[in-house]
Amino acid sequence: MYIPKAFNVEEMSEVVSFINNHSFGILVTVQEGRPVATHIPLMIHQQGDDYYLTGHLANQNEQVNQLEENVMVIFQGPHAYVSSSWYDHENVSTWNYEAVHIYGKSRMLSQEELQGDLTALLDHYEKGRPDGKTWDKLSESSKKQINGITGFEIKIEEVQAAYKMSQNRNARDYEQIITELEKNQESITTAEEMKRLREK
Repeated sequence: MYIPKAFNVEEMSEVVSFINNHSFGILVTVQEGRPVATHIPLMIHQQGDDYYLTGHLANQNEQVNQLEENVMVIFQGPHAYVSSSWYDHENVSTWNYEAVHIYGKSRMLSQEELQGDLTALLDHYEKGRPDGKTWDKLSESSKKQINGITGFEIKIEEVQAAYKMSQNRNARDYEQIITELEKNQESITTAEEMKRLREK
């Protein structure tokens, strides 16, 4: 991914936070020279100095056959169109966005590892809910559905992270962009993220 210096994100703690907040990623593999992609929830874990992504696919998914290879995962954050009419000088319109690309080698999880990962996934999304359906609360018939999926782990070898959020604009333009984005319900998340980044 092309990342101008002003928009490059290097802090791994920021990348981890981003993935935790935007965990529905796109797993990309190559099958006979053709890119293949699946949209799936993923979790990020740290083991010592290394970071890993974990997830699972339906056994019928053609990508299962590429799970012992190098893969790419794309995570998308807030994004919005930015009109040049919002600047105090003539310039060009653009698009603000946040994105993280992960590259690494994947491996299949054992059945025991997969159950542990599903337990962690359900804890993450269900534990705070009234009557949340964590792994220990599932019926045996529901637990047997684990036989229909294949778990995998990706050791992260390279991270490319871009926050293109008008950091290169002057203070007046920056605030004007936020003001305009906040007028559009679909753009409010981008405006909120711009505020967070300016406060850092």
